[in-house]
Amino acid sequence: MCGVFGMIAHEPVNQMLYDGLQMLQHRGQDAAGIVTTQGNRFHMHKGKGMVREVFRTRNMRELHGNAGIAHVRYPTAGNAGSSAEAQPFYVSSPFGIVLAHNGNLTNTAELYQEVYAQYLRHVNTQSDSEVLLNVFAHELRVAVSGSPTPLNLSVDDIFQAVSQVQAKVRGAYAIVALIAGYGLVAFRDPNGIRPLVLGKRVENDGKTSYAVSSENIAFSSLDFKLERDVGAGEAIFITLDGQLFSKQCTKKHQLSPCLFEYVYFARPDSVIDGVSVYQARADMGITLAKKVKREIDVNEIDVVMPIPDTSRPSAMELARYLGKPYREGLIKNRYIGRTFIMPGQATRKKSVRQKLNPIPSEFAGKNVLLVDDSIVRGTTSREIVDMVRASGAKKVFFASAAPEVRFPNVYGIDMPTREELIAHQRSAVEIAHEINADVCVFQDLHDLEQAIRHLNPEIDGFDSSCFSGCYVTGDVNEAYLNELSASKHSPKQNLPMPTLIDYSVSVEDDDN
Repeated sequence: MCGVFGMIAHEPVNQMLYDGLQMLQHRGQDAAGIVTTQGNRFHMHKGKGMVREVFRTRNMRELHGNAGIAHVRYPTAGNAGSSAEAQPFYVSSPFGIVLAHNGNLTNTAELYQEVYAQYLRHVNTQSDSEVLLNVFAHELRVAVSGSPTPLNLSVDDIFQAVSQVQAKVRGAYAIVALIAGYGLVAFRDPNGIRPLVLGKRVENDGKTSYAVSSENIAFSSLDFKLERDVGAGEAIFITLDGQLFSKQCTKKHQLSPCLFEYVYFARPDSVIDGVSVYQARADMGITLAKKVKREIDVNEIDVVMPIPDTSRPSAMELARYLGKPYREGLIKNRYIGRTFIMPGQATRKKSVRQKLNPIPSEFAGKNVLLVDDSIVRGTTSREIVDMVRASGAKKVFFASAAPEVRFPNVYGIDMPTREELIAHQRSAVEIAHEINADVCVFQDLHDLEQAIRHLNPEIDGFDSSCFSGCYVTGDVNEAYLNELSASKHSPKQNLPMPTLIDYSVSVEDDDN
C-alpha cells in the first residue's frame, strides 16, 4: 500500500503536490518523492522518511513546472532500507517517463526476465514498480514503432501501450506517470484492487486543472472536486494543456476493491469506489454488534471502547446498538507512526507502549469490550489487552470489525507469510488465548461485504484474499505462497538481477 498523486494545472504545482502528498501520508511513511515537468525536462526529489522530512524549501524551489506526480511509499516488495527504491522511478527511452505505483505485482520475476533478456532494459532496484515502468516504456516503443513519425506519440499509442501492460502484468496496480512533453497517464488494474480517483478544478479563466489521487481527501485542501473513480481497467491521459482523454483498455474487467481499504487503510473522510469509508465503518459496527450479541452475554459488558483511531466509527455504532456506554480509555500519541505499517516485529512491539496510553480510571473494576479494526499479527492486540488488564479491568472482550486474517495478502499489504498471521490455523477461542482476552469476536466476511456493497451495489466483488484465501487475479496458488514465504525469510532469494548501483537520494537536515 502506497499513495500516488498526479496533477496537470495552469500554475506551478510543486506546493500543491506537497500538500496533496501530506494528505496521503497515512498510506506510507517509509519514503516520499515528487517529480515535476517543465517542457521536456523532469525535476525530481525523493528520499526516505515522511513528507515533511524529505522536502525542504530549497528542494521545493527546484521543482519547476505545471505538471507533476508524487508518491509516499509503504514497503511491501524490494529493499525497504534503500532510498534508491523511493518513487517515482525514471527511464529515458523511448520517451522520458516517470512513474509511481500503488499496489504489488504477482508476476514480477517473470516480467523481470522479459524486461532484462528480451527488451534489453536495465532495472536498478528490487522494486516491482521499476519493472512495471520498463514494461510500460517498452510497450510505448512498440506502439510507435510502425508509425511514420515514431517520435510523435498519439493518444491512441498511449492507450495501446496501457492495454498491453494490462495484458502482461498481473497483480494490483494504480499508476500515475508523466511522459515528458506529452502529459499525465493514470490507469488501474482490471480488478480495481487499489483505489484511484479523478478530481478537477475550473479556474477563473475557464481553464480546467486535473488531479489523480489514491484518495479524494488529497483534493479538498486544493479546492479540487471529486469527479469520479478511475474504473477498473481504465486509463486516463491528460495533456499538458489540460485536455482529458479516457478509455477502457481491457475487455475483461470487474470492480473488486480491496476490503482492507475500507477496514483500515483509507482515511474515514475518503470516498472509494462510491463508498463513504466512514459510513462503511459505522455499518460494520452494527453488523459486528449483532454477532457480539450472539456470542457474549451483553449484561457482562460494562463499557465499549475503541482502539484508536480507525475503529472509532465501528465502536460508536456497536455501543449504540448494544445500549452500552461508549468511552475513550486509550489515548493515542499522534507523533508515533502506525505500528502495522512499521517493518519488523520488534519495532512494532516496542512502539505500542509509546503509541497508546491507558486512562486507568476508565478501566478499573470494569468488564471492557475493546473494538479494533482488525487483528493481523496479534502483537499490538496482546500488548493492548495486557495494558488494559494492568489498568484494573476485570474482563477484557475483544471485537474485530474485520474477519480473521488467515491468508497472506499479495496485492500490496505487508502480511505476506502465513506464519506471521495470528489467525492462521487458529480458532477465535485460540486467538483469544494468544492475546490474553476473555473472548474474541470477529466480523463475518459475508456481513462485511454486504455492509460495503449496500453503499454501492455496482461493486462487482471484493478482494477478500486475506480473509478467504481467494485471489481475484487467479494466479496465486499454494506453490506461489510457499515460494513467497521462503523468499520472505531468505533475503538472498530476490530477483536474479545484475550488480546494482545505489543511486541514493540524500536528505540534509535543515529547514532552509
